[in-house]
This record gives sequence, C-alpha cells and structure tokens, in this order.
Amino acid sequence: MKQGEGDAGVRVVLVSPLYAGNVGSVCRAMANMGYSDLVIVAPRIEDADWPEAERLAVHAGGILASMRTVKTMAEAVEGCVAVAGATARDGLYRGHIALVREAAPELAAIAKTGKVALVLGREDNGLENDEIQQCTHLLRIPSCDEYRSLNLAQAAMVCLYELRLASGVEALPGEKSPPASAGHRKRLFEVWREAMLATGFMKEDKADHMMQGFARIFSRGVKTQDDADIMLGVARQALWAARH
Repeated sequence: MKQGEGDAGVRVVLVSPLYAGNVGSVCRAMANMGYSDLVIVAPRIEDADWPEAERLAVHAGGILASMRTVKTMAEAVEGCVAVAGATARDGLYRGHIALVREAAPELAAIAKTGKVALVLGREDNGLENDEIQQCTHLLRIPSCDEYRSLNLAQAAMVCLYELRLASGVEALPGEKSPPASAGHRKRLFEVWREAMLATGFMKEDKADHMMQGFARIFSRGVKTQDDADIMLGVARQALWAARH
C-alpha cells in the first residue's frame, strides 16, 4: 500500500491534541502505513508550536498540510460506518474493549466498503465518556499495567500497523526454489556423509551418530532445492579436496 492507498478506508482522528510535535509524528506514522486522511478535533496547540509538527512530520508534510480541523468529534467521524476509539482506561462504557490485533480484521474488512475512523484521545487524559459512547469499537494496545499510556504517535503507529497487516496488502515474495524432495535430501545426506568421512571430520564408527546431528541441522535450515544444492556443492567440493 503506497501513501494514499488507504485513504478511502481509514480516517485518523486526534481529539484535542496538546502538542504539535505529536501531530507531526502521527502524520509520519500515517505516511509509513499508507494513510493520509487526518482530522483533528479542537486542538489546544499554540500557533507558535506548529513548526515542530512540520519538523517531526519529516516527509509527511503533505498530510499535515491537508489535515482538517473541526470543533467536535461528531463532526470528525461524520460519514464513518465504524468508529474505533483507542483507550487505556477502564470504567463505564469501556467493558467491550478488544485488543487492536483482535479487532483489526473486522475493521479492515469494513474499511473496504466504508470509512473507518481511528480515534485517539488527548495526551493528558484520553477520550471522555461521551466520546467513548460515539465509538462502535474500543481498542486497547496491550502494555504494562504499571504504565499503560502510550505516546500519541506510538499508539497511532501500532493501530495503523495492525490495520495495514489485517488488510492483506503486505504480500512478501515467496520462496522461488521449490521444496527439496525426499530423494534430493537423501542424496544430500549420502554425499555429506561421504565427504565428512573423507575429510576426517568423523570416523566410520561414529558416522551414524554424527549424521543424526546433521539431519537435525538440515531439517531446520535446508528447506528448498536450492538450499540442498548448495549444501551438496559444499560436500562435493570438500570430497574432491580430500581425494586430491
């Protein structure tokens, strides 16, 4: 997912942020994960502090420049079919919290057909109860009980990472070489045994025992035909050197 590809599905909402630097850092996290729809609700940031947001946004200045500012959370989530609020607090209206990783698949699926708002609360006291009531989902990032609260940008990154992962956009390249066949691996063991005997690494009376150790190593690390070919080549070269 390139920057902007997730815009149609996810909106990040920051409620009454205190520090411009945190807003800039959230922009950077959004750019990293491919999102750019940012709305902030009633910011409490002094005008003179905004250059810090630009500095910390780094290459995500476009997200910062295009963010919208509204007065209420209701305005920020207008048009969204799901509103997921992140909270570290317990209490009234907070009993249906799910871990971000547990909720991410459902939210990612919803985001394919409608807008999902990811709502992050104030740095000093999070989301208020009336804001929690506007959420269809409550999210928690598992953290130490002694210090649950995360920095605003850290929380944004964790949530957006899980949403990106759940969306299925990250398809890592698979192994190009096919799996090594049983016969291919058997030939590897045979040549390796012969080479280890020829080089003096092991003696005939200990060969069976030593080869059990090699078999364990190969089973953990020699997975594909290319892997087996490399190890065969090493054994054959060692065998040639021992004979010549």
